[in-house]
Amino acid sequence: MQRLSRHVGITVFAAIAVALLVLVGLDSVGAIIDQSGDVRQNYHFADVLIYVGTLLPSRIYEYIPFASLIGCLIGLGLLAGNSEVIVMRAAGVSPLRIVGFVLKPVLVFIVLAMTIGEYFSPYLDQLAEGRREYLRKGESAQDSASGLWNREGNEFMHFNAVFPGGVLYGVTRYRFTDDRQIEEASFSSRATFNASEGYWIEENVSITRFLEDRTEKDKQVTRRWDSELTPNVLTLNILPADSLSIESLYNYIGFLELQNTDTASYEVAFWRKVLQPLVIVSLVVLAISFVFGPLRDATMGFRIFIGVVVGISFRIFQDMLGPLSVVFQFPPLLAVLLPIVFCMAVGLFLIRRAG
Repeated sequence: MQRLSRHVGITVFAAIAVALLVLVGLDSVGAIIDQSGDVRQNYHFADVLIYVGTLLPSRIYEYIPFASLIGCLIGLGLLAGNSEVIVMRAAGVSPLRIVGFVLKPVLVFIVLAMTIGEYFSPYLDQLAEGRREYLRKGESAQDSASGLWNREGNEFMHFNAVFPGGVLYGVTRYRFTDDRQIEEASFSSRATFNASEGYWIEENVSITRFLEDRTEKDKQVTRRWDSELTPNVLTLNILPADSLSIESLYNYIGFLELQNTDTASYEVAFWRKVLQPLVIVSLVVLAISFVFGPLRDATMGFRIFIGVVVGISFRIFQDMLGPLSVVFQFPPLLAVLLPIVFCMAVGLFLIRRAG
């Protein structure tokens, strides 16, 4: 039985790996073509390749559930096409036992997905976006069409590029009086965060002060900047909720609740991250049920087609319920759980029926 489990596991693992490679590869090629339109003087094609390569872990994380679905359809389909599934059933191996054989290699991809989503994607996504914006705009002038805006009290700030670890490029600050009159405007090419002391250090600072009857200009090599803004807060602002780690989402939701701010969109992202293993397992169970039931005698091409259709439908259903939970104010956990429970229920029903 151990040899049989190993044989099924290796077949399914290889099929999932190939499916993941194809999905990520196609998406990366599309991203390269899309980013090539932004090539300019300081942003070359090699930089496009680096940008897309830096985002590869996020793409792997995104496609692991669907690669698991398609890979199981392909792997078990190969075994079924060679009559190996029939032999296993004739030898007394139950469908649920075969499900256990399949889930063992899938656990490897579940651990891989959770590791990437928690420890690699947030850092690499911010690095990729920061590097791209830096190469496009640099540190010489403000580009208000993109970058990040932030407000703190009577001061408005804009950053051309935000790098992980507390490094900003192209920092523009506007300070206003209580009467909404501009008091000071400054631009610094770079700012770094002093974690031990809790303040920023601006470099190459150009300052313009607006007085009642004139303006004054000043230049400083470095300037201390005290602010409640921290690298962690910048990460939360610069990255979409789906790119944040579970820990960051949990802490930020708690912060927003203290501020009496709506947290629904971040809760949806949080539960999607937490329940990602169940998403993968439910899709795998559904794929196994298809091989045992409706797709038992189907061709490999048709199985792949069904896998793509089911994966896209699941994603649309998932993406639709998230915003609906925000609009109609039902629990975000329910919005994330419904597609999982539906797939799991259909899969288990078909497997029980085949048994």
